[in-house]
Amino acid sequence: MSTPPGFARYADRLWAEALPLDELAERFGTPCYVYSRAAIEERWALYRSALGVAGDVCYAVKANGNLALLQLLARHGAGFDIVSGGELERVLHAGGDAARVVFSGVGKGTDEIRRALQAGIRCFNVESAAELERIASVAATENTPAPVALRVNPDVNPETHPYIATGLAQSKFGIALEEAEALYLQAANDPRLEVRGIACHIGSQLLSVAPLTEAAERLAALARRLQEQGISLDHIDAGGGLGVHYIDEQPPTPAEHIEAISAPLRDLGVSVLVEPGRAIVAEAGILLTRIEYLKHNGGKEFAIVDAGMNDYLRPALYDAAHTLEAVTPSEAELRPVDVVGPVCESADTFARDCTLPAAAGGLLAIRSAGAYGAVMASQYNARPRPPEVLVDGTQAHLIRRRETIDELMSGESLLPEG
Repeated sequence: MSTPPGFARYADRLWAEALPLDELAERFGTPCYVYSRAAIEERWALYRSALGVAGDVCYAVKANGNLALLQLLARHGAGFDIVSGGELERVLHAGGDAARVVFSGVGKGTDEIRRALQAGIRCFNVESAAELERIASVAATENTPAPVALRVNPDVNPETHPYIATGLAQSKFGIALEEAEALYLQAANDPRLEVRGIACHIGSQLLSVAPLTEAAERLAALARRLQEQGISLDHIDAGGGLGVHYIDEQPPTPAEHIEAISAPLRDLGVSVLVEPGRAIVAEAGILLTRIEYLKHNGGKEFAIVDAGMNDYLRPALYDAAHTLEAVTPSEAELRPVDVVGPVCESADTFARDCTLPAAAGGLLAIRSAGAYGAVMASQYNARPRPPEVLVDGTQAHLIRRRETIDELMSGESLLPEG
């Protein structure tokens, strides 16, 4: 069985770099997220070298916004793609450069826009005419022209899960391609705004570069029309979306991703921006969980683990499938089981008919859980969120401790007497 980058088997034990995962489970408890620093840095380097000096890699914070991971990427010179004011504050706290931040998202609030302007971000990726007017209004109040790019919806089918397809005509994201040109002319003539570029993001977990090339070709055609009308462009932000390996997927490489989007844009004289998130961190993380009980019901066997959908939502939200494996050798018989969590929802299922050596107390690894894992965790069923650990060679750094029950209640108040 193959293992994700940063993880390997020695003597039939699964290790994170130079540390055995079963020892990490004993030290930090389960459920627990474990990341490999080497794996993150390896993926970052692949993107950075493929793009070259003419562009910028803006890590998509929504994939995993842990401060230590943002700090690590900032030290390597990453830019950042954010979708909220909270993500901006995390980037700044972690040492990120505001001048290399692009602000995406369909619902930017007035206070978020103001704060981003004050911080000096690189660009707002504008999602609607109404948002463009709001940004202009805030810019006038701040007496600071707002740098903008329109997020164009190229109506390209990304061939992915409908929940993460963002470039179709029916999507809530972006501005229709046929409407963008007129809005660009409006923005270019507005002294409150400063047109910087064009933005696009068609979806996530893409397993073919063909949709990316198609979208880039449509962006290039729009860019030429704008340049012909005297609108100068600094960059084209082609988004992210590259898929990763979960079960048996064979996604394109970062180099193939960059070539697919860069080729149609080369003669425009603009910088190219990309926004990888999942492609940087997904395979660099796993979720450790322990089997609490085995149970037979209706002719099926269930392995009930201590991780739940509140800890890792993707399987419940997207019906996402992940590779699960035993961390240490087991004498238990290999057999198909449904791996389910303790949350009181039938959707709290990690795998169906998964062949495992299932035994109570057995330690499992849910692979490729570094993206949209801890960042989407909740406190549903009053369950504290799990810790996050970054492994760096022989060192394990606790980069987020496990919550306590008291912390779950810390913002609440009882009613007064009577």
